[in-house]
Amino acid sequence: MIGDSMTESLGNSDEIKKYLSDYYPNKSFEVLNYGFGATNILSVMDRITKETEHGRKFRATQEIDYDLILLESFGENPLSEFKLEEGLKRQTEELDKIVSKLKETNPKGEIVFVATISPNKVIFARNQVDLSAEKRAQWVSERVAYIKNHIDYAQKHNIPLINIFEKSLTENGDGNPDYINTTDYIHPSPTGIVFISHQIADFIYKNDIFPYK
Repeated sequence: MIGDSMTESLGNSDEIKKYLSDYYPNKSFEVLNYGFGATNILSVMDRITKETEHGRKFRATQEIDYDLILLESFGENPLSEFKLEEGLKRQTEELDKIVSKLKETNPKGEIVFVATISPNKVIFARNQVDLSAEKRAQWVSERVAYIKNHIDYAQKHNIPLINIFEKSLTENGDGNPDYINTTDYIHPSPTGIVFISHQIADFIYKNDIFPYK
């Protein structure tokens, strides 16, 4: 799994492994979490091509004989140094490079995009940043734009997509607070972690990613 702190929050992926064991009772799975907090899409190529460090050393993913790679949306770390249109263009260009490199270095490895839970425009980053209601909503709008661009890329390029984002929305189209941690109002809550993990395992099973049924 490659992503930012939203992926890092899944820790040792115990919940994912539990659900996978329910679906595949006679199999065991190794899940490697390459979620690095405070990183954006421009950092992914380093994780693929070279040894990186985030609390400890991580092997280049191109050296690992993986069956499946989950590429998260990095929406919580948008390319805010650029105007939105330019940033989304840069995101798309980077996804081109990433997908090409993954296919080149591990042609048999399945690539699946993950759009993680939606932020909530009313409570986003409460306790972390002092923002006006308007600015908070603006920050969420920017992050959602990057998540949706990730989704759009997957759909246009026929890449399998785990669309947790869409399933995490309330009826008014905002992020479900139940899935958001009340410490920082950014990362997934314990309920959110279970929800994300279940969605990932469920997708893998229902789409026959592993032919172990």
